[in-house]
Amino acid sequence: MTLQEELTSTVQALVAGNKGILAADESHPTIAKRFNAVGVEPSEDKRREYRSLILSAPGLGEFISGVILFEETLHQSSLDKRPMPELLASQGIVPGIKVDKGKIPLVNAPGDEITVGLDSLEDRLEIYKDRGARFAKWRDVYPVSDTLPSRQAVEANAEVLARYAAICQSLGIVPIVEPEVLIDGDHTIARCAEVSEAVIREVFTALARHRVALNHMILKPSMVTPGKDSPKATPEQVAEATLAVFRQVVPAAVPGIFFLSGGQTPEEATENLNALNSRGDQPWALSFSYGRALQEPAQKAWAGNLDNSQDCQAAMLKRARLNAAARAGGYYPAMEA
Repeated sequence: MTLQEELTSTVQALVAGNKGILAADESHPTIAKRFNAVGVEPSEDKRREYRSLILSAPGLGEFISGVILFEETLHQSSLDKRPMPELLASQGIVPGIKVDKGKIPLVNAPGDEITVGLDSLEDRLEIYKDRGARFAKWRDVYPVSDTLPSRQAVEANAEVLARYAAICQSLGIVPIVEPEVLIDGDHTIARCAEVSEAVIREVFTALARHRVALNHMILKPSMVTPGKDSPKATPEQVAEATLAVFRQVVPAAVPGIFFLSGGQTPEEATENLNALNSRGDQPWALSFSYGRALQEPAQKAWAGNLDNSQDCQAAMLKRARLNAAARAGGYYPAMEA
């Protein structure tokens, strides 16, 4: 199979059906916070136990097309001694990998950040691909205020995302490009829309400059919402504002937009996705790539106890099923019961 055929096959698998992507790529500090919230010691053994449980939930592949793994998980085996990528493949799920190395302050741009990890990325990707990863994810973040993000940050982060995506495609790995406009703050939905349009427009300018094939990538952006310290918007308002921006700046060649949940509750993330998919056909598939919004109920049900395995997996499947319904525009709140 040629590299182009590999990329096409992976993209088609990721956008197929009414499925989405599970982001199970939390760094050690992030998953420690999640585990501490449910009273679990965030040890390597417990991380392996929990991730093995959710990834082996029977029927997960009916609703989840791909899983973004943390590097540690890619090299681990499940509770039944299978390599994690093999476990996913047995469910018909495409294994993916988070490849960025986190964010640092952007020099001479107070309040802005930039993501690092391009050094040796090609070498690492070859190892990950050998382990079974078929797509990758890189996240850059953009804080929002009256003055942030700066033009410097918008341009610098777009350049990094484009370079990452080009390297991935050169190796036959589909890049998920994640420009996250942060929900932190008291900004309005209009300000979020303004920032989102500027950020995504610059990202696609950089992708074109680096000759990234748009039909062989996935966009993972934030929805357009008010800051978490502002009054909440309705799902209909979120859908209207989000689509107004994305119709302006996302080319139709992009096969799928897989939204991150970005601080929304599990229910809010599902309701907003459903509202987006209730507004008629769009040039791209509109789906989900959620982390906490898919996993939080499962973590609470598990609480570090293997005796709770079935409850943990049932909670995981419920949220996956409800978000798959939302991708089809067929979710309604009564389904939560």
